[in-house]
Amino acid sequence: MKNLKIFIITGLSGSGKSTAIAAFEDAGFYCVDNMPVALLPKFLKLPIKHSNEIKGLAFVMDLREKEFLSKYKSVFDSIKQSGGSFEILYLEADEDILLQRFSQTRRHHPLSHGKTLVDSIRIEKERLHDLKAAADRIINTSRVNVHELKAIILDIALKSKNNSPMNIYILSFGYKFGIPADADLIIDVRFLTNPFFKPELRNLDGENVKVRNFVLKNRATKTFMKKYLDLLDYLVPLYEKEGKAYLTIAVGCTGGKHRSVPIARTIFEHFKKTGVQIKLLHRDITI
Repeated sequence: MKNLKIFIITGLSGSGKSTAIAAFEDAGFYCVDNMPVALLPKFLKLPIKHSNEIKGLAFVMDLREKEFLSKYKSVFDSIKQSGGSFEILYLEADEDILLQRFSQTRRHHPLSHGKTLVDSIRIEKERLHDLKAAADRIINTSRVNVHELKAIILDIALKSKNNSPMNIYILSFGYKFGIPADADLIIDVRFLTNPFFKPELRNLDGENVKVRNFVLKNRATKTFMKKYLDLLDYLVPLYEKEGKAYLTIAVGCTGGKHRSVPIARTIFEHFKKTGVQIKLLHRDITI
């Protein structure tokens, strides 16, 4: 495992570490959440089955482990002295955002025993001050949603291996809920005939075969799809050639429920046939 890229994910509780480790897993990394820091040197010596298929290693380490603060520095120094290398990603968020997230999830802060949530957040921030100073990257997640954070982490993970193929992310969305901040290419399909105005289709979504056929069998849609797929077939290899690790293609309609959904799926199916790494997400389909 000496040649594998290693990431240590740490930081404040509620800052998005679970999302980060999930993104690394999607990128082909071998991941361990809440890894005891004392076990890290031993773990790195273990042979992992099918290690040739693993892009790297990612570990979440934080104050959930009581001995983390007292041991992480000596363990990290020991690994570096033995020739190992790793990158520390420190995730944080503003206090008001952390309060909001804990309120929404109703989860307990790991330092909340006998303390208020505000006090727990502030104590954790103080205790992790030195670790933050030693981090290779600091990511503030206050103004990004789950999908945007995942895109950031995927970009870091994929760029860590030069020969990693580019990931394509197809995203349908509704303009009335905002344009995705992480989109590289945005196409507005509000010019297509809207199934919303058909009473029998209004309460269905774009994954339903009736809505899908209504949108895709329209003459304007067929002409548009041919031209747009031709454009994407031209652009995608150029983005990959330039070393882009992650490409997000967003398709938007008014509400993100009808027209954008089958268009996004058609693009997804088109590129999936070519064997590229691709994912599909309908952001606003259930709203």
